[in-house]
Amino acid sequence: MTEKRTEFSRAELIRRAGAATLVLVAGPTASRARGAVRFPPVHEFDAEVATAWFDLSSELVRTTPGFSPPVASRAFGYAGLALYEALVPGMEDLRSLTGVLPGLTAVPAAGRNRTYDWPSVANSALADVLRGLFPASRAAAISDLETRLNALMESGLPPGIRDRSQERGRQVAAAVVEWSKSDGGHEGYLRNFPAYTPPLGPGLWVPTPPGFQPALQPYWGANRCLAIASGASCPPGEHPAYSEDPGSAFYAEGLETYEAIRMLTPEQEEIARYWADDPGLTPTPPGHSISIATQVLRAEDASLAAAAETYAKVGIAVCDAFTACWHQKYVYNLLRPVTYIQRLIDPNWTPLLTTPPFPEYTSGHSVQSGAAFQVLTDLFGASYAFVDRTHEDRGLTPRTFGSFLEAADEAAISRLYGGIHFRAAIVNGVTQGRCVGSAVSAIPFRA
Repeated sequence: MTEKRTEFSRAELIRRAGAATLVLVAGPTASRARGAVRFPPVHEFDAEVATAWFDLSSELVRTTPGFSPPVASRAFGYAGLALYEALVPGMEDLRSLTGVLPGLTAVPAAGRNRTYDWPSVANSALADVLRGLFPASRAAAISDLETRLNALMESGLPPGIRDRSQERGRQVAAAVVEWSKSDGGHEGYLRNFPAYTPPLGPGLWVPTPPGFQPALQPYWGANRCLAIASGASCPPGEHPAYSEDPGSAFYAEGLETYEAIRMLTPEQEEIARYWADDPGLTPTPPGHSISIATQVLRAEDASLAAAAETYAKVGIAVCDAFTACWHQKYVYNLLRPVTYIQRLIDPNWTPLLTTPPFPEYTSGHSVQSGAAFQVLTDLFGASYAFVDRTHEDRGLTPRTFGSFLEAADEAAISRLYGGIHFRAAIVNGVTQGRCVGSAVSAIPFRA
């Protein structure tokens, strides 16, 4: 898929044109007057503005209170969509998703035959969409990056083009933010633990040690989806029927998780800790997927157009993945391994990782990894090998993969090695996620 920039970098464009001789035209069929240079479409710019913003969005997720994995996934989804919609008039083979995504009907169109500086459009769109998705306490960090990027881009750019471009980005971001407010997750960072009474009965979820927190985002599965019809789409299939019989399939899964921790190898522990993606320490699991997308875009020297499509698709994938996963979690309300194992196998057993405060089935890591990495597979190929350096700055050794789906499988099995999921939640979760990812790839992005 990767579309690389083909003609001018930003510095080359400014150097070749110069403020006095630059004739800005709109697209490949415009006038070619003597001494004129065509103002490039989106695919002729590099992805640096977009990757810088998604680096910041990951840092905002990591450091902003309340950005649990579901809340983070939503932010990445709408940020990617705002970038894409802001730039789509300058991407010849791609179309707006207005009328395609549910309820998305009010994204401003670009003026006919108007000229835009697309990196400036991207800069203002991402700045304003993040202002709308994060609390006001993060405004300074957002404004700082916007100002620094503007300073790099504005040299030699006519004021009319600059102002028009920035206004387009702001208008699209405002439309996307307004639309996002009706999805059920608006300002979810303020209410991760709404009032909820979990059902009672054999095999059902109860708060887990050590914190015994209440259920996180119990209603998230009812949120509006983007690529799938609802959170009930892409059902994962059944887990083994709950049983306390030592001869049952369910007991065997509990015993497997118990033994996985008792017999953990150094490599398995490394995998568990690498993919832990704890909120507050990392940008959470969806941020890990965004990080991998960013690393691939940089490795490919991808164009701004390729970045817009990639971030839109990966963002939508993780957003819908968490809605679908959370729907199933609160349909099944299955207990966690620590509850089952301490009750029936070994009261002194503890998992390697802290069990998060929500039901077991399916695994969020599995679903979001399956979704995001299915999308990346469809974009970059089934055999795309890469090195993931997401946690290198935290002292964790980068991991090498022969494909995106290999990474998805490792992210999923890491939850068994961490002692916080049964196998069915892991295996069926990847299948559920790949279903979500395939639905994202089926969206008609191309005209």
